Amino acid sequence: MMKQVLIIFSALILSFQGNASQLLIPMDESQSNHLKAYGVAYYVLESEVVIDWLLNYRGGSFLMPHLTAIEEELVLRGVSYEIIADAQAAGIKEEIGNPEVNMEVVQLEKAPKVAVYTPGGKQPWDDAVTLVMEYAEIPYEKIYDSAIVTGVLPEYDWLHLHHEDFTGQYGKFYASFRSYAWYKQQVADLEASAAQLGFSKVSEMKLAVATNIKNFVAGGGFLFTMCSGTDSFDIGLSAHETDICEVMFDGDPADPNAQSKLDFDNTLAFENFELVRDPLTYEYSSIDGTELRNRRLPEAVAAKGDKFTLFEFSAKWDIVPTMLTQCHTDVVNGFMGQTTDFKKDFIKSNVLIMGESKAYNTARYIHGEMGQGTWTFYGGHDPEDYQHRVGDPPTDLNLHPNSPGYRLILNNILFPAAKKKKRKT
Repeated sequence: MMKQVLIIFSALILSFQGNASQLLIPMDESQSNHLKAYGVAYYVLESEVVIDWLLNYRGGSFLMPHLTAIEEELVLRGVSYEIIADAQAAGIKEEIGNPEVNMEVVQLEKAPKVAVYTPGGKQPWDDAVTLVMEYAEIPYEKIYDSAIVTGVLPEYDWLHLHHEDFTGQYGKFYASFRSYAWYKQQVADLEASAAQLGFSKVSEMKLAVATNIKNFVAGGGFLFTMCSGTDSFDIGLSAHETDICEVMFDGDPADPNAQSKLDFDNTLAFENFELVRDPLTYEYSSIDGTELRNRRLPEAVAAKGDKFTLFEFSAKWDIVPTMLTQCHTDVVNGFMGQTTDFKKDFIKSNVLIMGESKAYNTARYIHGEMGQGTWTFYGGHDPEDYQHRVGDPPTDLNLHPNSPGYRLILNNILFPAAKKKKRKT
């Protein structure tokens, strides 16, 4: 009902040109709930109301029409806001427009249609992205292998890859969990799906999925993924001409010359990495920086010393990375995952590093373009659970409404809504 009211207001937006006020949603330290603020922004965009994203102004604030329906939604969701006069809004934009300040105004025009690549049985809290979308009340649809193989991706604007293994090695959980019922069920489900889709191996199905996703990006799609969905995606693409799966994964031995047959021209982000061939080792390749952490330290001590820093970009010249790094702090608490971060030696030269862990000389947050689309990789599993383990309880985001680490995820969801501007060179 509230959405219908907002649509009516948006249809009459031209009649409000004389309205004396606008709504400013600050995104600096004064904001009571950063995460739900993104949900409100998405909600307004869904109702076809254009809003302004004020890059680098008070932490990346939002400016939108002062409509009763929007204000009621802000109150309902516990999001801080300010009512400002039109003259004040014009003054803010004039300040931002000053060529001497590192700020920019970007119009957000249309809510992107969001899909999450995830098995049907997964709960929202199994994955940080679905968890925060549920908390922020951003709608999404779940799709998986059969949907992608049969060609649904063009229906969506933005795709997130749940913590997936695109190499066909079932997450390399074999050593620790092969006797567990959930692991056996995962293997059975994936093998059945592969057979139904006409593939002889799960690895072949995953390669087809990864290739379709790559084509989705090339055609103008927006891809975002975290943890093992990052490096395993590229590893799977690189192995399109060889077999890297040992007998317990696909019924026959891996190609002994697999390393030399990797095709780094087929990857998005990484090159020249070495595979971890041992099926009993919980690691895919040399890309991941998890091993650089001292696991012998108490978790609280390790977490305290693990930070990553966001780079500052020129808001007027490098609009895309500026959008993706909007935050109320430049230093973000680190968090581990199967893939925690990325060793710089294996990152392609055309990849943009947006956040780095200086203590380990690794990249945490990277971005690139391919064809008409873009991709963003974010290392780690859960920004508010330093060392998330299989079976750990879900993170309660009511306890972390201002999480910088989760804000970075939500930047990516709003990014496709931006009015397209030609990149300045």
